[in-house]
Amino acid sequence: SAAEGENITSLAELFPVEAMKKVLESLNLNMVEMVDENATLDGGDVLFTGREFFVGLSKRTNQRGAEILADTFKDYAVSTVPVHDSLHLKSFCSMAGPNLIAIGSSEAAQKALKTMQQMSDHRYDKLTVPDDAAANCIYLNIPSKGHVLLHRAPEEYPESAKVFEKLKDHMLIPIANTELEKVDGALTCCSVLINKTSEL
Repeated sequence: SAAEGENITSLAELFPVEAMKKVLESLNLNMVEMVDENATLDGGDVLFTGREFFVGLSKRTNQRGAEILADTFKDYAVSTVPVHDSLHLKSFCSMAGPNLIAIGSSEAAQKALKTMQQMSDHRYDKLTVPDDAAANCIYLNIPSKGHVLLHRAPEEYPESAKVFEKLKDHMLIPIANTELEKVDGALTCCSVLINKTSEL
């Protein structure tokens, strides 16, 4: 990990793999390690819709990584989506509801969405926001709260925030993320969502 006073250049420096592994093991979660040294799979390239997986093929994820994901989750369809001009798939899309994909307006984002629509048997609703980075949001279905959406703050992406405000059935929680964005830290990159009660 980075020493005090050093510049942080990546999220991996803030959250070392071994530390994350230890926390996940303490929760007694089933973990699968990729042992193929030729496989790469970045969480930012994995979009789970609740029905299927879309895996972005990017600088950080390759076909072999997508194949290992498909082998691990055999009950779900896994489709690959080429990612160009962005760090990874969730740089411009994420789930904003149980059937709702938030998607950026760039040509690369719209091209990826078209690919996802062609690959899927299911028709998802879409929420198009002007800013690709703002399309990276976190949807939660919390029993006592209902639909909850963490999204980028209006002071960062005002036009995209206006689009999110149209989601009247969601509890909206704006999050400022400018500093973590400097080291490629989108909202989903900084989150591990676990549907489990724990005594941590």
